[in-house]
Amino acid sequence: MSILIKPIITEKATSDSELFNRYTFVVDKNANKVEIKDAVEAAYGVSISSVKTMNYPIKRSTKYTKKGLVSGIKSGYKKAIVQLAEGESIDFYNNL
Repeated sequence: MSILIKPIITEKATSDSELFNRYTFVVDKNANKVEIKDAVEAAYGVSISSVKTMNYPIKRSTKYTKKGLVSGIKSGYKKAIVQLAEGESIDFYNNL
């Protein structure tokens, strides 16, 4: 079971990484901050000063269409924002 699922590369997350040296990841729902810190340090070889986590709930939606009542679901996930130590950086685009 991998703790890090994928990095989040959005406009907000990219500007956050350039200005404040913070990187965002989608992580396993059962992972705690210590496990996330160890996983990022092992995967990217950087030192981390802090980890912030957020749980996003499942979102359900219902629409009335020609076919009738259509319901949809967007799965929930856990997001971690990792603050790197001074002078450290992660390059996501290096191995393309």
